[in-house]
Amino acid sequence: MRVPKGWIPDQHGAWAMLLAPVLVGSLIGDTSWWHLLLAVAWLSSYGTYFAATRWLRSGRRARYRPPLLGHAALLVVLGGGLLIARPGLLRWAPVYAVLLAVSLVCSHRRADRSWLNDVVTVLSASLMTVVAAGLDGPAPGDSWIAAGLLAAYFLGTVPYVKTMIRDRGKPRTYRISLGYHAALLIGASEAAWWPGSPGRTWLLVAIAVALLLRAALLPRRDRVRPAVVGAGEVVATVAVVAGTLLVL
Repeated sequence: MRVPKGWIPDQHGAWAMLLAPVLVGSLIGDTSWWHLLLAVAWLSSYGTYFAATRWLRSGRRARYRPPLLGHAALLVVLGGGLLIARPGLLRWAPVYAVLLAVSLVCSHRRADRSWLNDVVTVLSASLMTVVAAGLDGPAPGDSWIAAGLLAAYFLGTVPYVKTMIRDRGKPRTYRISLGYHAALLIGASEAAWWPGSPGRTWLLVAIAVALLLRAALLPRRDRVRPAVVGAGEVVATVAVVAGTLLVL
């Protein structure tokens, strides 16, 4: 049966960005079944956010209201149950309230594809690494390092994806993407050479090289469908997650 438009988010690469931090955080912290509920509630919050942004961008048209109300109702049930079981999650409420407010303002102004909104959504997703790691106790210090590594990768996807789709052929965006990924490679190399750094840190250097080559070469090829770009993001995210867990 065909699902009505607006109920399922169509940002293909976003699913990997949503799940990766929760997965990494749950593996770094004390893994429990509550992490599964956290992941489902987090996905439900994304569904609610997606529906809300479409509703705001449309000028609050009635046809976008059912997905918003449906996702919000599910989020109340899942999120409410999770907060009852783990009330410590409320300490993150002020942080996410600010990030959400900024993003919704961008959507209201029809700037949901802006650089600002992209950065805000990346920070929101990456922070879930620490949230998940501290779900059943204090968050280990490594969770902040993992969150930083994931954020560094996901921030790079912002200009890269733009060079593949909306800003394809625009030299400025291409230069930003190349410059960022070059800086990422330099940072990974310096971390690998740092005294006392484990040898497996060089895995991050290899990943950074691959990401730089991708940012340099793929935008110059023939145009590809957004779904293919999203699938590529899933593959890259798996590599970054594996590298992060192995290094830590």
